[in-house]
Parts: sequence; structure tokens; C-alpha cells
Amino acid sequence: MGNPRGVKRDFEALENRRFEAVKLFKKDLNNSEIGRRLKVSNQTVSRWRKECKKSGKVALRRAGRAGRLPCLDEADKARLIELLLQGPERLGYETPLWTCPRVADLIERNFQVDYHPGHVWRILRQLNWSVQQPVGRALERNEALIDQWKHKRWPEIKKKPRKRVGRSSS
Repeated sequence: MGNPRGVKRDFEALENRRFEAVKLFKKDLNNSEIGRRLKVSNQTVSRWRKECKKSGKVALRRAGRAGRLPCLDEADKARLIELLLQGPERLGYETPLWTCPRVADLIERNFQVDYHPGHVWRILRQLNWSVQQPVGRALERNEALIDQWKHKRWPEIKKKPRKRVGRSSS
């Protein structure tokens, strides 16, 4: 089940709920009643009760952060921003466009951390970098001629709806 997408778990609230269960254990309530009051399953209350009997209230403290620790710390991320601002041409790429594989290569060269290119976007998003698409326009583009074509030639060749004579009764 878990949380809805984008909603982070509140570890402090979860810990407080477990400590509330400890208070209810002392009132000799059964697992069903505690589960109803705390909105958890009987199995969860049973597991908390066993852990509390075995190791005390300390066993119900929060475990810390969920998931794997990040490979890049805050100092590394600040350095990464500096490197990104220098541009990909510095690494020998022909175009000034950062792609996920290029950023993954930059991270591996400078921090010795191997990220899959498909996951680099998460790091970029944490750094408040957004997707930037280059404008696909020719350098030789003549804006005056384009404007003239749009306002004079295009209306001449554009198809116009035929005028209706009248409605048919059949």
C-alpha cells in the first residue's frame, strides 16, 4: 500500500503511534481495541507487543531513514552544480547540452560513483535543474521573410470552408 506518490512518510508520527500503543498496553486492552484506536491491524499491534516485551520501549523507536544512503553528500552536490555550469564541452562533447548519460559520465569521472543514466534525472531534480530542450531553429533563419510569408502568402494558399447554399430538407 504505502503512501500516495510524492507523499513522504512522517517517521516521527509513526514513532509516536507506537509509543501510544505502549501506553495502551499498560491499560490491559486487547490487540483489536488498540488496533481500532490507532487505526492499525491486529498483527501490527501483536508485533509491537512482542517487541516491547522482548526489548522494552526502545525497540519501538524509529529506525532512521528509509532506503539506501545517498552516494553524493551535500558538498558533492554543490561541486556537481559547479561542474554542470562549466558545460559539457569541457568534457569533450560537441554540443552544449547536458543529457542524463553525460551527467552520469561527469559524476563517475569526478566522484567515482556509478549512476545509471536513467536515474540521474532524480539527482538533477534535487538540484532544481529542469529539462531544457534546445530550440530547433536554423541559424540562417530570416525572421522578416518568415513573417512576410505568414501574413501574405499563407492566407492566400490556406483552404477556406465552402459557403453553404442552404439546408436540404431530406
